[in-house]
Amino acid sequence: MIRLLPVPAELAGERADAAVARLMGLSRARAAELAARGLIDQDGVPLGKSARLEAGAILRIELPDETQERPPEPLAELPIAYEDDDILIVDKPVGVAAHASAGWSGPTVLGSLLAGGVRVARGAGDEQRGIVHRLDVGTTGLMLVAKSEMAYSVLKQMFRDRVVDKVYQAVTQGLPNPLRGTVDGPIGRLPGAFKFEVVEGGKPSITHYEVVEAFRGAALLTVRLETGRTHQIRVHLAAMGHPLVGDVFYGADKRLAARLGLTRQWLHAAELGFDHPVTGAPTRVRAPLPDDLRGALIALRES
Repeated sequence: MIRLLPVPAELAGERADAAVARLMGLSRARAAELAARGLIDQDGVPLGKSARLEAGAILRIELPDETQERPPEPLAELPIAYEDDDILIVDKPVGVAAHASAGWSGPTVLGSLLAGGVRVARGAGDEQRGIVHRLDVGTTGLMLVAKSEMAYSVLKQMFRDRVVDKVYQAVTQGLPNPLRGTVDGPIGRLPGAFKFEVVEGGKPSITHYEVVEAFRGAALLTVRLETGRTHQIRVHLAAMGHPLVGDVFYGADKRLAARLGLTRQWLHAAELGFDHPVTGAPTRVRAPLPDDLRGALIALRES
């Protein structure tokens, strides 16, 4: 698979391995390996891992098909926030994907659960079995997995019907105005890139937000998703002119991220609320902030 990506201005001057890792959701070691194999170039010029990126240049990244001899998938330690016979809710750490995909060689929720002997619904097949919704590699928090086939079928319909309450905490650059509102903007994928934006003709996407705390140059928001598009919160808030702190891929200030010690977007899936797919019982689960986001929040409060 080949990906063509424009170099965002925020990554100009960054090392190729670090920038490609951030752009593609890869580990830095994996990005360095691709560079060493001559699989990354910038405007047609092969890049070494320490080469610097230029704003506006086009990166060509080749991701080899390694399905024939894929090494064993590294496992992740997955805190379990809730579990019964039919469902399981993982408190997903940063750096863990939902399931295996092209270009990702790190740990996944699905692979780690299966390796641990957890029964997971067959669902959509071996690659995505039991997965009813996803979180980005760089987003932490609650992710729901179906263990029984009945739970999988019911949960998929619940997500389609938008009856699952998905609550996120997010920190934006600047203070959104109004302090409470809804972003209703269709989201589409940029041609040839794993990047999204609000575009005419995109998929309907609705995000509700409310500012709960303001800092100097930033704000803490509660966000509720009505739809569940890839990168939805990141794209909608960036479209408002308030990208997530640490999200340099969507225009955040990398200097602020460095000052706060962040290497990813400040975004956490904090709550899930739904009627249990088998028993019908009202169910609500919450996840505390991970250390990196908590530390950045403390630093903002003290600045």
